[in-house]
Amino acid sequence: MKIAICTLGCKVNQYESQAMEQELLRRGHQLTGFDGPADAYIINTCTVTAVSDKKCRNIIRRARKQAPESVVAVCGCYAQTDPQAVAELGVDVVSGSAGRMDFLDRLEGQLQQRGSQVVTVDKAMDRRQFERLPAGGQEGRTRAMLKVEDGCAHFCSYCVIPYARGPVRSLPPEEAVEQAKSLREAGYRELVITGIEISSWGRDLEGRPGFLMLVEEVCRAVPELRVRLGSLEPRTITPEFCQRAAALPNLCPHFHLSLQSGCDATLARMNRKYDSKRYYESVKLLRDVFQDPGITTDLIVGFPQETQEEFDQTLDFIQKCGFSAMHIFPYSRRPGTPAADMDGQIPKAVQEERARQAMAAAEEMKQAYLNRQVGRAFSVLFEEERNGLWQGHAPNYVLVHTQGENLHNQVRQVRITGITDGGLLGEAMP
Repeated sequence: MKIAICTLGCKVNQYESQAMEQELLRRGHQLTGFDGPADAYIINTCTVTAVSDKKCRNIIRRARKQAPESVVAVCGCYAQTDPQAVAELGVDVVSGSAGRMDFLDRLEGQLQQRGSQVVTVDKAMDRRQFERLPAGGQEGRTRAMLKVEDGCAHFCSYCVIPYARGPVRSLPPEEAVEQAKSLREAGYRELVITGIEISSWGRDLEGRPGFLMLVEEVCRAVPELRVRLGSLEPRTITPEFCQRAAALPNLCPHFHLSLQSGCDATLARMNRKYDSKRYYESVKLLRDVFQDPGITTDLIVGFPQETQEEFDQTLDFIQKCGFSAMHIFPYSRRPGTPAADMDGQIPKAVQEERARQAMAAAEEMKQAYLNRQVGRAFSVLFEEERNGLWQGHAPNYVLVHTQGENLHNQVRQVRITGITDGGLLGEAMP
């Protein structure tokens, strides 16, 4: 059967979709594009914001309309938190953010004999076991994701994900190492250690091992592969973390530290567990140990009750940090979260203006960071050819473009000669 998959949301969703792809291929199915004809359409949903929910609904409706005779199956976080809304869109199979193999079983059942709608969603907060899925990447990719953690215990006031994913569950370190070795044998050149909140890895395991121990074991098990970390809680960064991480030659010096606001009053309303002083301490620690590492972040502007003064504090703070890249989002009111019921919701026009100002500051910081890289040499993992140039990422996650032939999935030393749209221009070294 021909099956198409559409994935929305985070790297964990991407990981889980590629795991379903592998399993579908193993079962003898054929994968096809989502915009073309298929026997079944899978939508792996996201619910991080109300905008995400709306996008999911639109894609489900589109699939149902374009292929009324095909099976439409929906899983993921939006299906977990609001299965009734998904079911009302006329889909055939509704599942949540766990039980992917059972979900595929039910999908196959509908393909073999179309029956009544199947809705099977568990209680996320009751989960205690990490769901094992085949690690890997999508066909033709150079890097693979290694999911080591699921769930979140932070309960930020704007976020519904702890309710969609449940409590923290961790993949044991020995299993992570075995998966990493398998990915090396499969030909991948880079691993991305990912999860819903990877800084919490190990808190549910015997002895409560720390996340850095896992990173060390994976890096040492596959020294030929580059290892990149997913989003980190800022308090993960300590002097010991930096010293031990710097001793791992294949760990990429790229650190995504979630910020959300540079104003302490706003951070408190968000129920974040750090203040701007602690965050900046993490930034300084990284720069003291690593040579101009890539430090990236997320920012929410226009959070409830955010005054102009508070936003100005945030603008000053992000410029003080000097990020290499940022993701900036206007606050999206998410029903079911404390922030949605707060007084002082910010008008959309104000949110958009603040986002514009923050994006302008982020672009200036990005260009300054790129300028500092000119003249340096990096090992670049090349991914694809576009417009006559090969492109790939340096360890600091900056995109590098260069001339060459057949560089896919090769790591080459490149000397940076200038800046181009969205990244750096360089020459491959002999």
